Amino acid sequence: MTDQPPAFIIAVVDDDQRILESLKNLLESADHAVRSFASATALLESGCVAEIDCLISDIGMPVLDGFELLRLVHAARPELPIILITGRPDMLNRLQSTARGHYRLLNKPLDAQELLTAVTDALRN
Repeated sequence: MTDQPPAFIIAVVDDDQRILESLKNLLESADHAVRSFASATALLESGCVAEIDCLISDIGMPVLDGFELLRLVHAARPELPIILITGRPDMLNRLQSTARGHYRLLNKPLDAQELLTAVTDALRN
């Protein structure tokens, strides 16, 4: 990690605390500022959607799942890049039929380099 301030703010939403911590550590090691949330509701209630540069969210969460979060965030910030993660590859068809905007789907278990590349690509575009 460098002494320079982080260039981008990444929000991470996952109800699995281990994954949330792992993603936070990975993204911080790439010099990103990370805002972690244990639920989609917590992210929305935080008011930080306006300040983030990229959103990474699990799909399978209780109460408000990743698809609904994608829809709500896209309505507020259609240009915001969103990376959805899931342990169920069959979700790709549902995502393609329901989502619009700048999104990408990654399967769990996540490959660290693939995630960092996806974030870099999202922020570049």
